[in-house]
Amino acid sequence: MEQVGLSTLDYIIMISYAVIIIGYGLYHAKRKNSEDYFLGGRSMTWPIVGIALFAANISSSTLVGLAGDAYKTNIHVYNYEWFAVVVLIFFSIFFLPFYLKSGVYTMPEFLERRYDRRSRYYFSFITVIGNILVDTAAGLYVGNIVLKLIFPEIDSRLIIIILAVAAAIYTIPGGLNSVVQTEVIQAILLILGSILLTYFAFDAYGGGWSAMMSGLDGMLAEGSVRNVEEMKAAGHYAPATASEAFSMVRPTNDEFMPWWGLLTGVPLLGFYFWANNQFMVQRVLGAKDLNHGRWGALFAGFLKLPVIFIMVVPGVLAILLYHTLDISSLNYYIGTGADKVLCDNLADCPNLTYPVLLFQLLPSGILGLVVAGLLAAMMSSVSATFNSASTLVTMDFVRTLNPQITSKQLVRAGQITTLILVVLASAWVPYIEKVSDSLWSYLQLVISYTAPPAVATFILGLFWKRANGTGSIASLLFGFTFAIIMLLSNVFGWLPALTSIHFLGMATILFVLCLIVHITVSLATAAPPQDVIDEYTYKSSMFSAESAELKALPWYQNYRILAEILLVLTAVVVGMFI
Repeated sequence: MEQVGLSTLDYIIMISYAVIIIGYGLYHAKRKNSEDYFLGGRSMTWPIVGIALFAANISSSTLVGLAGDAYKTNIHVYNYEWFAVVVLIFFSIFFLPFYLKSGVYTMPEFLERRYDRRSRYYFSFITVIGNILVDTAAGLYVGNIVLKLIFPEIDSRLIIIILAVAAAIYTIPGGLNSVVQTEVIQAILLILGSILLTYFAFDAYGGGWSAMMSGLDGMLAEGSVRNVEEMKAAGHYAPATASEAFSMVRPTNDEFMPWWGLLTGVPLLGFYFWANNQFMVQRVLGAKDLNHGRWGALFAGFLKLPVIFIMVVPGVLAILLYHTLDISSLNYYIGTGADKVLCDNLADCPNLTYPVLLFQLLPSGILGLVVAGLLAAMMSSVSATFNSASTLVTMDFVRTLNPQITSKQLVRAGQITTLILVVLASAWVPYIEKVSDSLWSYLQLVISYTAPPAVATFILGLFWKRANGTGSIASLLFGFTFAIIMLLSNVFGWLPALTSIHFLGMATILFVLCLIVHITVSLATAAPPQDVIDEYTYKSSMFSAESAELKALPWYQNYRILAEILLVLTAVVVGMFI
């Protein structure tokens, strides 16, 4: 493969787009008060909420991760995408009404309402750490991959710093509204870019869907898909035909997602990401009312359905097009120090799949626009995590420690926090490849250790009246200690018997252990106050009262009917790949 290069037209488009998107973000800045800055004035309508949720999820890191895992014949990575529909419907029915009714700024603030301040401080702290380790660092990592291919002479650390500062330019002055408004533009461009990339990939291969399946059948029969042979040698399940590779239900010995993981671990990770994670829920908290929040959440779920065709399939086409491509000229290395190795093929460096597709397939002009969109989406995602984390630090720590602080001072505290996060996230990026050689695997691995304690606490808090603050903090601290030990073990090779457990299995085990701790401690200590139970636990009477209200709405405004339609559409799409 020749050294990556962009034309003058591509550079002009990229620079112009960067200037326009930063200017657009600053133009839509809202910072009159803390509600404007952190929640966009709680005035967002459902299309904005839905697109913002989709854009925050389908960021540059997800694009790279989906294509990379699909290159390794793991089409079942789409299970995370379609299952989001189920989670968002559950979230809309049960959790969102409590979040919006309470008027909270953050998820930790809600935990304080249901439990006590101890749970709030813990969850705020762990969420900020997660923002740095997962969302922000992964976004910067992707930007570094792309720009390092274009400018190999520039040191990676400098690239990361430049990207982080660029993302902070409009986040610090503008707040959530600037983030969300730019995310809408990014989402549209990412979708269009993905459609174009899929078109050019099929065009380069010289056939449609059936040709792709036939070609993959041939490669699997010949054993020329390197990763498949490695999976077989390791005793893992490996698809023998294209139809098996495109099946989202895998046997127990599948390395990436056995069938039981789809029923246990995936719902846990999805529930945390969509229903507990400040990074995502903050967009719904900015909705103008409950209906717009629900419609927006369902719209985001609808946008997830085509992902398999325009974002996963290109990774499969990369197997057919570039399985013999020599990429050593890109001078891309994995590992550090004595373990640093030059990548010469995509099988060893799946994170390069999406960038290679871009630079190999897209013509001048379109390439510049799509790369600009990819980098801008990365900055948008990073800026969103900056805003989310600064909201947590400001509202959960600064305001509670100093209740007399003014709204203007809160905004200033959020801006200072963002600057600190820029430094911390940039420092962590080089360690991502030490944890996992696949970006998507890294994201899921970290979340599988951090999500279960939070999910256990939120679910018990809403559906079990006896859950109390002592049980909550005991469960959260137990989960935190367990997660730290496991993450360090993955980095330094400790406890191989535990780290060898599939991460979806580990997520399930940790969730069950946290439930046990929470229930045991709650039963051994005093029950929560009755007013807390009345205000923050779900009762069947709520469903009946809501049913009466929904009868007055036309069907297209009844979120339950819309949810049923969305479930049918999801079943149709998923049914194509079982």
